[in-house]
Amino acid sequence: MNNRRRFGLTTLAAAVGAALAVQSLAAAVKVRSDFDKAFNFKDAHTWAWNPKGSGNVMVARTSSDDPEAIKRLAEPYVLKTVDSEMPRRGLMPASGAPDLTLTYYLLLTIGSSAQTVGQFLPSTTQWGVPPFAPATQSLEFVQQGSLVLDLSAKNEVVWRGIGEAQIKMDLSQEKRASLIVEAVQKILAKYPPKK
Repeated sequence: MNNRRRFGLTTLAAAVGAALAVQSLAAAVKVRSDFDKAFNFKDAHTWAWNPKGSGNVMVARTSSDDPEAIKRLAEPYVLKTVDSEMPRRGLMPASGAPDLTLTYYLLLTIGSSAQTVGQFLPSTTQWGVPPFAPATQSLEFVQQGSLVLDLSAKNEVVWRGIGEAQIKMDLSQEKRASLIVEAVQKILAKYPPKK
């Protein structure tokens, strides 16, 4: 095989690997939103961060986790991305009293997923009990992260967007930052809500 062809295959393999890594990161964030159907979002034109504080980090993983240290790392990415995305959503920074105030919450927890023998089998006619004792055949513990963005009017939440992802502990700070940026962008893509 000549060197040019080998170089081309190596470059192609690297490009495909990078594209798959970005795609898997993008698919990692699951987003949903909900809103107050009585609120008229067409009348909201300005926004500001919550005057009591832009957000909060809550950690329920280990006793050694420091929410303030995590907040110092994550908050700049949340603030910068929200600031750049809000004008795209039709909301400008308020010079006086804002129509909407925004508060973020970053929640880090541990979750588990288990499968038992017979879990996917249909039940039997005798009270729906399978003909064998259930036993766990698969157990997985995962680090989970949720980013919540709340938009409030007159101290009442009128729109909430939530982005959830599995957090891999071996992710670099750059990949964690890009995950936060992507989560904010995907969450705010759901605003304004379609009634």
